[in-house]
Amino acid sequence: QVQLVESGGGLVQAGGSLRLSCAASGRTFSTYAMGWFRQAPGKEREFVAAISWSGGRLYYADSVKGRFTISRDNAKNTVYLQMNSLKPEDTAVYYCAASSMVRLATPDRRDYDYWGQGTQVTVSS
Repeated sequence: QVQLVESGGGLVQAGGSLRLSCAASGRTFSTYAMGWFRQAPGKEREFVAAISWSGGRLYYADSVKGRFTISRDNAKNTVYLQMNSLKPEDTAVYYCAASSMVRLATPDRRDYDYWGQGTQVTVSS
């Protein structure tokens, strides 16, 4: 069983930056692929970024490529999402997810079996 706790969300002006963190419990964190997803009001949850178990492979949604960076520190059981040049359309609840089934970076939310509670990111124009 893995528990995920996100932090770092908040209110920021357009063009600003935020860094989300996701702390994971459990000794098997380093074997899991990790991902970030987001859900805006009235919309489906969508893929943002993913990272393989080793950190060697990364995957980004086109909408965030060049602005967001996913990384992980297996010694600290933590995955990060650095978000730069934020836009109002980035406003959403951001969720961290872990996959015990897939070790490579995957954008498919069906591959993830553990989810955090989410953290709100609001970008004002």
